[in-house]
Amino acid sequence: MLSNDDTQHPDVRSSIFESHRVQRQSHINWLRDDPTNGLLAGRRYHPALHCRTPPIMIPTEPDHRHIRSFSGRRGHFTSGQRSAYEKLLPRYEIPVSSTSIDQAAIFGRDAPLVVEIGFGMGETTAAIAQAQPERNFIGVEVYPAGVGSLLRRINEAGLSNLRVIQHDAINVLQDMIAPASLAAVHVFFPDPWPKARHHKRRLIRAEIVELIATRLAPQGVLHCATDWAHYALQMLTVMSSDPRLENTAGDVHLAEEIESARGFAERPAYRPLTKFERRGLGLGHGVWDVIMKRRIDL
Repeated sequence: MLSNDDTQHPDVRSSIFESHRVQRQSHINWLRDDPTNGLLAGRRYHPALHCRTPPIMIPTEPDHRHIRSFSGRRGHFTSGQRSAYEKLLPRYEIPVSSTSIDQAAIFGRDAPLVVEIGFGMGETTAAIAQAQPERNFIGVEVYPAGVGSLLRRINEAGLSNLRVIQHDAINVLQDMIAPASLAAVHVFFPDPWPKARHHKRRLIRAEIVELIATRLAPQGVLHCATDWAHYALQMLTVMSSDPRLENTAGDVHLAEEIESARGFAERPAYRPLTKFERRGLGLGHGVWDVIMKRRIDL
């Protein structure tokens, strides 16, 4: 066993750091190269982590490759989230499929369908679904902690109009959502990927907005929100560039500075303030909503 003095030696420290790096890379490779193409059933044991870990759904089919807007990192997974994930996922999950979902089979009815991409801990998702029982909702998320958190909210509130898909949202839109079938798509506070070299990973980019627009029914709504000014400008620019979408705020003016741009909407009453958003607003931080509708004539 190494003593404290031994671990201070540069060569020993380098060896320890390299060992940690190898274990971390082993975990990343395990996630990326899973032989089931990300469609993992239940938990798996990973020897480098010495623990049971629920999967992040990362599909690897060659014909569905795209720049991912999420990373392979795993946040803190509480015991409550883990318990909900293990016990409730079979009850409220929509299994990943290569065919369009059947609302009647899933919800027991056909109703206006709303998809939320990247619901985080599910606070807003559950609140909106509870306030709009006349609509069906599907939350799409890759991280088990968030899935577990929303599952617990669904169960506690007895929400029959909200279900979960744990998978890459782009593949869900491509394979499981029929064209012109959605009443709305919500994208609230997606990862801003603040470093310039990572901007290509932002979810709201031209090809994804185009995909979303094809899934919206006429007058269907794409509602995005962010607290990053640069990302807000990108959202406004990209969404305004799609000819199938029109801005509900009316007058649009694109600019390099957020103060000069027009086309942002007031936060609608149906999108509740989260505790993090409320804290940011209290500190003087900005929040911007962009709300577009699918044109009837295109």
